[in-house]
Formats: sequence, structure tokens, C-alpha cells
Amino acid sequence: MDVMERILKLVILDRDGVINQDSDDYIKSPDEWVPIDGSAEAIARLNASGYKVVVATNQSGIGRGYYDPKTLTMIHLKMINHLAEHKARLDGIFFCPHAPDDGCDCRKPLPGLLDQVMAHLELPSLDGALMVGDSLRDLQAGVARQCVPVLVKTGKGERTLAKGLPAPFDDALVFDSLADLVDHLLLNDPEEVFF
Repeated sequence: MDVMERILKLVILDRDGVINQDSDDYIKSPDEWVPIDGSAEAIARLNASGYKVVVATNQSGIGRGYYDPKTLTMIHLKMINHLAEHKARLDGIFFCPHAPDDGCDCRKPLPGLLDQVMAHLELPSLDGALMVGDSLRDLQAGVARQCVPVLVKTGKGERTLAKGLPAPFDDALVFDSLADLVDHLLLNDPEEVFF
């Protein structure tokens, strides 16, 4: 099978720690949303190369009462505007607003957000899409829907690596940043990088 038939031109990004700086205290306002250097340019390069790019993010700060949905909308508007300044765009933003004990199916590591992505983009599966995150739960959600798991060292990525990735994630692809991943994806044969 031709490699381009195996690779779904879709990149699913966690938000905090991948596109913007993460915080153990949560990103609770637009002012606290600070982009990671090079992330917007990386998304623009994916857009220009024909990839769809979406965000799938846990936002339990809503369920915990730290901020409300209107504030999250304002945070995402700041992100969208920042991306637009760099000629980048997203094909969707999907978020789980629930607290850990709410019993939802969309809080990663469960794959409900990815099911939403699949329905929104009218795809029969996510097999071959890239799931990019800085935590084990991102990788787990992706693998549950046949995505290629990719860990970045930004955000909580270094901490995730220090804890050790359990099988089958111990051979997950690891990159310094989203920009580094995009360099590898666009400058090399994807078959050699991802399969």
C-alpha cells in the first residue's frame, strides 16, 4: 500500500503544553494563554501541506469551577487570533469540560473527544492520524482510535518521560516540540518516521 494511503492527513493536538504553555494551576483566563514559540508556525506549515489540524483538550477547570465556558471561549478566541496572525488555522476545537469524577466518556484517556473529531470531519476512522500530546493520557486516547501516538517534550512532556512510558507506549515517537515534529513530518519520508 502506498504510504500516502496509510497516513491520514490529520493531526490532533492536545492544547496546553503543545500549542501553549501549560500550568499546574490551569489556564484560567486569556492572559494566561501564552503560546509556545514556533507552535503557530508549525500549524501553518501543516495547513499549507494539506493537513487538517484539530485540538482535543481536557478542560476540567470548568467542572472544577475554576473558570466558565464563556472564559474558555475567550481563551480559544485568543488562540485562534494568534494562529491567524501566523496564517494558521484549526479545523475544530473539541474539549471535555468535565471533572475527573463526572463519569463522562470524553475526558482523555477515554477516546470520546476523538469520536467527536471523527464525526465532525465525517471520517470512517482515525487510523493513521497523529495524536500529539505531552501526557500519557493523550497517547492512550489516540491509540484507542488507531492514531499514531506522538509525545512532545514541551509542557508536561519531560515529566511524562521521566515517569517512564509503559508498554505499548514505551516506543512512542518523541519530539522536542510541535515544531520539531512538523520538521520531521514534512522533511522526511513519513513511512520512515511513523511506521
